[in-house]
Amino acid sequence: PTNPELLSSPADERMFEYYMTSQIALVTVDGKVSPIGAPGLYLYSAPSPDGKWLLVEAVHRPFSYRVTLQRFPTRTEVWRLDGKSIARLADLPLAEEVPTGRDAVRTGRRDIRWRADAPATACWVEAQDGGDPRTKAAVRDRVECAAEPFNRPVRLIDLADRFERIEWGGKLALVTDERWKNRHTRTTIIAPDDPAAKPRVLWDRSSEDRYSDPGRPVMRTTSSGHRVLQVTGKGELLLAGDGASAQGDQPFLDRLDLATGKAERIWRSDGARFSRVVAVVDPDGGDAIVSRETPTSPPQLYRVSFADKSERQLTHVAHPLPDLARVKKQLIKWKRKDGLELSGMLYTPAGFRPKQDRPLPVLVWVYPQEFKTASAASAVRGSPYQFIVPQWSGPLFAVLLGYAVVDNPKFAIIGEGKTEPNDSYVEQLTDDAASMIDAVVALGVGDRDRFAVGGHSYGAFTTANLLAHSDLFRAGIARSGAYNRTLTPFGFQAEERTFWEASAIYDRMSPFRYADQIHEPLLMIHGAADNNDGTFPIQSDRLFAALQGLGGHVRYVSLPAEAHGYRARETALHVLWEEVRWLDTYVKNAKPRPPARLTASP
Repeated sequence: PTNPELLSSPADERMFEYYMTSQIALVTVDGKVSPIGAPGLYLYSAPSPDGKWLLVEAVHRPFSYRVTLQRFPTRTEVWRLDGKSIARLADLPLAEEVPTGRDAVRTGRRDIRWRADAPATACWVEAQDGGDPRTKAAVRDRVECAAEPFNRPVRLIDLADRFERIEWGGKLALVTDERWKNRHTRTTIIAPDDPAAKPRVLWDRSSEDRYSDPGRPVMRTTSSGHRVLQVTGKGELLLAGDGASAQGDQPFLDRLDLATGKAERIWRSDGARFSRVVAVVDPDGGDAIVSRETPTSPPQLYRVSFADKSERQLTHVAHPLPDLARVKKQLIKWKRKDGLELSGMLYTPAGFRPKQDRPLPVLVWVYPQEFKTASAASAVRGSPYQFIVPQWSGPLFAVLLGYAVVDNPKFAIIGEGKTEPNDSYVEQLTDDAASMIDAVVALGVGDRDRFAVGGHSYGAFTTANLLAHSDLFRAGIARSGAYNRTLTPFGFQAEERTFWEASAIYDRMSPFRYADQIHEPLLMIHGAADNNDGTFPIQSDRLFAALQGLGGHVRYVSLPAEAHGYRARETALHVLWEEVRWLDTYVKNAKPRPPARLTASP
C-alpha cells in the first residue's frame, strides 16, 4: 500500500519511541496510581474478566521504513498485576512481506483477546493459508483458546474464509468469517466449552445484500466491563438491524430462536419518522431505549415498553440549526439505461415549489460504491425520515443558499461473476450521473444547465472523472482526491488487482490521463499534511499543474497542517468560502454554455 508518514531515519525511530512510550498503571477510585511493569511501546492492555491477569501487546525493534506500525514486530503476553510476565502468547516478527489483497493478513497469532464470558481465557486467530487469500485452502483461519495457565491451546473452530469477529455468550458463541472477493459472509454457532458439539451455520449470505441482513446480536455489559451476547430467559438472542427496504431503512428488534433459526419481530420503525433501538433495558427485549427523529426534529430518546406500548420521553434536544428545519428532504429513484434502479436523497430550499418555481441550480455530492450484484446495487440506503444533520464538511450548506442538493446518490459500479466492477467504471459512472440528472430535471427541481458535482477523497476522484468523461456538469469541487492511479499501484478503494495485473483499468480510471478533456472550472482543495493511503498532496499538485499547462480553468487551495479530514475552524470557514464563491460564480450565475461536446469520451 502507498502509506504516508512512514519512519525514514534513525532520528524518526528515536522520536517514535519517545512519543510511543507509555506506562500501564492501576488507578483506584480514590485516585491512587500504581505503575504496572516498566514503560514500553504498548498497543493494548486489558484485564481478564476475573481481574487477575493483564493481556499486554507491545511493539519492539526492529522498526521498518517500508510498512506502518501495524506490521512492526509485536509481542503479546499475559502479566500478573505486579507486571511480571507469566506467558508469552505471540512474538510476531516484522511483516514487510505480506500478500496483497483485501483478505491478506500476516502470519502468526493475531487478534489476541480475552474470552469475554470466561474468567481468564485468551483466544486468537491464525492463518492456515500463509495469509494469502489467493492460495487455495480448505481452512483459511483457525481460532484457538488457552485458559489459565495459558500454555495448552485448544482448537475452537476452523474457518473456510477469513475471520471477522466472535461474540461470546456463555454456552454459545457466534463466529463470523468473510471473503471480500465474492462479498460472502457466514456466521456459525459454536459451543465453546463442548468439544463434541458440531458447529452449526446460522447465516450464510452476501455481505452487500442489505435487504436480507438479519441484524446484529444485542450485547450486554458484564460486571467486569466485557461485552457478551444478550440471551433471553428462553435462550433466544435479540437482534437489532437497519431494516433496509425499498422505502428506506426501518430499524427493527427481533427475538431469534436458535433451535429453528426463525426470528420473531418485536418492533420495527414505521410511519413518517425514523426510530432505532439504542439500548435494551429488559433482558427479554420487552423494554428499550428508543431514539426517534424526523427530517426537521433532532433525535430524542424515549423509554418504551413494547408490550403495553407505553413510553416516556427522556431528552428534549433543541434543533442546532433552525434554518435547516424548513428544508425539504425526499427519497428519489431513477433508472439508468440498463434498467438498474438507483436512489438518493434530494434536498430543496424552504418554500420551493417544484414545476411552479424556476428550476434550481443543483449540487451533487458523490461517492460511488462497488457491487458484485445488481440487486444489491439497487437497494435503497438511508431513510428520508432521518434528521437533516448540519455538517460543515458536507454539501447541505448549499441548500441554504438557494441550491437543490443531491447528497451521496447511489452511483453504482457493478461487476458480476468474474467481471470486476471497475472493468466498466467510466461507462457506468457517466450513466449513473446522466440518469440521476434526468430524474431531478423531470421533477421540476433542477436546471439541466446548472448542475455542479463535488466530493471528498474518492468523491473528488469521481468528480474529476465526471468532468473528464462527460459534459453533464458546469463546475466541480474536488477535495483531497487521488487522480493518477499509477501512484496507487497495489490497489485502491475496492480494486484488488495491482497496476501490473490491470494496467489498462488503472489508466482508464485516472482523470490525470484525460486532463485535456476537463474543460469545466474545477476547484481543487487538499490538506498539505494528508495522512490517508493513496491521497498524497502530490496527486493534486500534478493534476493542477497539468490543467494549468493545458490552459484549463482550475484553482488549487492547499490547507496548511491539515490531514485527510480537515479540523481547524479557520479551515472550515475558508473551505466554505471557497466552495460558495465557486458555485455562485460558475453554476448559479453561469453564463450560457458553449456549443455542446460529446457526453462521454471514446
